[in-house]
Amino acid sequence: MFKNILVPTDGSALSRKAAKKAAEFAKKLGSRITGFHVAPAYRYNVYADYVPPDFIAPQDFSARTKKVAQRHLDVVKKAATDAGVASSCFYTTSDFPADEIVKAAKKYKCDAIFMASHGRTGLTRLLLGSEATKVLTHSKIPVLIYR
Repeated sequence: MFKNILVPTDGSALSRKAAKKAAEFAKKLGSRITGFHVAPAYRYNVYADYVPPDFIAPQDFSARTKKVAQRHLDVVKKAATDAGVASSCFYTTSDFPADEIVKAAKKYKCDAIFMASHGRTGLTRLLLGSEATKVLTHSKIPVLIYR
């Protein structure tokens, strides 16, 4: 049915559970999984001659981003390995995670997306939005939501 399932992760406990369930699902279908993480984009806050005390150089930001992304993706990789499923993992930086998830599904030739939804409601949903809803709205392939 599905040959390659994209498994986005934000590193949360719910995403870790979703990765395990995605690996179990992929095993039953004989699929592979592609782990994916979207880290925030780099922003610098230097104003004229003022450099804030918490300034992070682009190289340091890149190194930290890679380290954090790898930690999150290692969970997906381990879930796949434990389930006996082939996997690969990638990450990118962007302020628009849902857009990047949809692009990644196409780029890595995935035919389904298996992701967690935090199920936020009310003011929290209004302020933070729902990446899962955005992915559902814009994806042209099936999206399975784990809650």
